[in-house]
Amino acid sequence: MNPMSDVRTIPTPHGDARLVTSRSRQHPIATLLVSHGAGVGIDTHDLEALASALPGQGITVHRLEQPWRVAGRKVATAPPTLDDALRCAADSIRPHTPLVVGGRSAGARSAARTAMYVGASGVLALSFPLHPPGHPEKSRVGELAAAGVPVLVIQGERDSMGRPEEFPEGTELVVVPSADHGLKVPKSAPLSQDDVAAILVEATLEWIVREVTGG
Repeated sequence: MNPMSDVRTIPTPHGDARLVTSRSRQHPIATLLVSHGAGVGIDTHDLEALASALPGQGITVHRLEQPWRVAGRKVATAPPTLDDALRCAADSIRPHTPLVVGGRSAGARSAARTAMYVGASGVLALSFPLHPPGHPEKSRVGELAAAGVPVLVIQGERDSMGRPEEFPEGTELVVVPSADHGLKVPKSAPLSQDDVAAILVEATLEWIVREVTGG
């Protein structure tokens, strides 16, 4: 765990959530609240990379562990329950800096749906599940369009739930070469997982400074 991190419990209508906070080591310029996907927790390499690197750049990172995960379940509960927990987490932190909500996969969808409600200044969508695997006709692009704030999508080149070229023109999109839905790259790829983490952190930082803080 990041040495500047702390952990606390957040009550929600669907049970307790857990919030792991990695605080900025300097005067903060922004706050990032992210949640995880439907089959994983907050310890994925992408969320850990953000929590490790961004506090040193003036961005406090809160990672929300949803109640279903805290309770030890293996499958996520319905989307409205995820949104409820994200709203509770946002209410609990009440940052004095611009707030960005985000997450990976299901967490990205939840962030897009709740951004306006929580007063966010932007949405960070990691591996946005544009559609179920093999069913591009079941598009979720409307969730991104309805976010109402600037959105950055970071998507793997080989993501089976939405390849970069499937997103609408005008989407602010960072493509991770060779990466799948988990933003993981094969050993034969021209870049390593450390390279992926660097792309993720650099793109997120540049976007937050440009679009959210006005730097």
